[in-house]
Amino acid sequence: MTAKIKTIIPVCKVNSVTRSGAAAITTRSSQQSDRESALGTVIDIHTHIVPARLAADPKRDARWPSVELSTGDQAMVIIAGKVFRKIDTRSWDVERRLADMVEDGTDMQVLSPMPELLSHWLPPDDAEYLADLMNDQIAGMIAQAPGNFAGIGMVCMQDVPRAIRQLDKLKALGFAGIEIGTHIDGVALGSEGLFPVYEAAQSLDLGIFVHPLHPAGMERVGGSPEFAATAVFPLETALASVSLLAAGVPERFPRLRVLLSHGGGALPWILPRMDFGWSLGARGKMTRAPSNLARQFWYDSILYDPVSLSFLGNAVGESRIVVGSDYPFTIRQKQPGAFASRALSSEAVLAENSFGFLGRRYDVARLRGTAVAGPPRG
Repeated sequence: MTAKIKTIIPVCKVNSVTRSGAAAITTRSSQQSDRESALGTVIDIHTHIVPARLAADPKRDARWPSVELSTGDQAMVIIAGKVFRKIDTRSWDVERRLADMVEDGTDMQVLSPMPELLSHWLPPDDAEYLADLMNDQIAGMIAQAPGNFAGIGMVCMQDVPRAIRQLDKLKALGFAGIEIGTHIDGVALGSEGLFPVYEAAQSLDLGIFVHPLHPAGMERVGGSPEFAATAVFPLETALASVSLLAAGVPERFPRLRVLLSHGGGALPWILPRMDFGWSLGARGKMTRAPSNLARQFWYDSILYDPVSLSFLGNAVGESRIVVGSDYPFTIRQKQPGAFASRALSSEAVLAENSFGFLGRRYDVARLRGTAVAGPPRG
C-alpha cells in the first residue's frame, strides 16, 4: 500500500492523505464555527507508540530497553535481556495507523509512549536520554500527519529538575502533556517531592496522563501475570488516584489536567465509600468530598461495557470522559468513538472533551467515511 502525505491548506496546517483503496481526508470550511467543525469528529486520546528501532547499548543500565526487528512487520521490545512484548508496524508506521483509524472511525490519535518505556527505574541520565528519543519519535510521526496526530510525551520523572526542564522542551514541541506511571518506581503520586513537576505542568498548561505501571498486588494474584492488564491495572489506577486525592493535589493545583486511564480503574466504584469515610473524618488533605474532587480528573472510555461507561458518566460527569482505545495493543477497544457514543448521552465525548483535556482545539483533518455507528443513548 502506498501513501502520499502533503499539506494542502498551509494556513490551517491540515494534511491530505490519499491511498489506494483507503481513505481521503476532508477539510472544514473556514466559515464554520469551531464547535460545528468538531461535530462527529472522533479523537482517540489513549494510543501508544514504540520506535521502529531502539538500539541496545551496553554502556547504559542493564534495564535499558531496545527494539529488535524480526521478520516481516514484526519486532520485539527487549528489556533486561528478555522479550517484554512482541509488536508490529502499527507501533510506528503512520500509514498503517491512518488506515486503522479509518476502520475504527477515528479522526485523530493522541500518541504517547508504550508505558513500559517510561522507565521510571532507569538512572536519570539514561531516562532523560530515552525520553528525548521517544519525544522525537512522536514529534516525527505528528509531522507526517499533523491533522491526525497530537502528542503526549515523557520526562525523567525520577529526577524532578530534569523533568521540569523536559517539560519546557515538550511545550516547545507543541505537545499536550506527559504520560507518567501510577507510581514513580515506588514513589506515590501524592508525594510532595513530585509537586514541583505538577506546578510546572500547570504553569505550562500541560496535562498529565496517568497509566498503570508495575502494579501492586501481583503476588496476591498468584502466578498469573496474564491478569495484570485486565484485573490488576484498574486496582493500581485506583491506588494512584487515592494518593492524588488524599494529598490534596486537585485542590493545590486546580488548573492541572490529570487524565486517569482505563476509566479511572476502580476509583469510580469506591468514591461513595470514600465519601462516607470523609464524612467521618478520613480526609487527608481534602477539604471537599472525594466524589467532588474526582470530577476535576479526566477519564478515558476504555471500559468495554456500555453499562460500566454509563456508570462512570454518572459518577464523574460525562464532560470529564474522553474517547480512548489503547491502540495498537491486543487489549484495545475497537471503534472507540462508536462505543462511547452508544453508552453516553453527550456527543461532546467524541472531541469536545478531548480538546478540554488537551488544553486547546486542534484543526483535525477528518478521515472520510468515519461515521459513528448508532445513536447516542437517550
